[in-house]
Amino acid sequence: MFETLVDVFLDALIDSLKILPFLFGVYLLIEYIEHRSADKLGKALRKMGPFGAIGGSILGAVPQCGFSVVASNLYSGRLITMGTLISVYLATSDEAIPMMIANPAFAGKLWQLILIKVAVAIIAGVLVDLILKLMGKKQDEEPFKEICEDCEHHSILHSALHHTVSIILFIFAVNLILGAVMEFAGEDTVKTLLMSDSIVQPFIAGIIGFIPNCAASVVLTQLYIEGVVSFGSLIAGLCTGAGVGLLVLFKTNKHNMKENFAIMGILYVFGVAAGFVASLF
Repeated sequence: MFETLVDVFLDALIDSLKILPFLFGVYLLIEYIEHRSADKLGKALRKMGPFGAIGGSILGAVPQCGFSVVASNLYSGRLITMGTLISVYLATSDEAIPMMIANPAFAGKLWQLILIKVAVAIIAGVLVDLILKLMGKKQDEEPFKEICEDCEHHSILHSALHHTVSIILFIFAVNLILGAVMEFAGEDTVKTLLMSDSIVQPFIAGIIGFIPNCAASVVLTQLYIEGVVSFGSLIAGLCTGAGVGLLVLFKTNKHNMKENFAIMGILYVFGVAAGFVASLF
């Protein structure tokens, strides 16, 4: 028992440390933008329209947890639109791509996976921004009001370190809890919950995808490789799986919880819909 707990602790620590340098770099960039040119860059990014969703989709397709973290912070600072944020989330696949590359038999499906997720991400991002525009919804004109309320009183380096430490400790705590659940509940329990060959499987896979770290993409991809979940269900789960992006969003955009849950709902609807469509072909 003790050795298992130590392994869970070390895994959570390693997973958290992997993202630490990237996270610190992100906050340095964010602090620089906030101190130097937040207004100009923020307005320029908000004027990108559908190109923001296209760029976000391509960026999210890169197999890294870090880009969803970048998008979450930029959105909380109102430097990108909700559509761009959602496009990054939907395109994100975390560990799924390297895992499928490591299995040559699934190389053909890998390109299908990437193309489908990017296409869904672009469509969803453009639609969300268009609908919000038609509804007359406007983003906050004061970038980083929620993230950096007192940043102007400190140097860029000091503020970046402060935010990095705060977020990484939060991520580590969640990784530790999730690691313990996966270890003691077991993968067989996950297989049973996923209801193989059931029409409701994409719905369940979509919920599993919300697990806020790379574990969800690893489990779903491995279950697909083993034939436990369908390709459509894999897409559904990977579309809702935004790595630690959602976790950071709830941390940095904590004063807009209704908005955060709305974003989750949009991810779920598009993810499950994409899974069902993919299963027809």
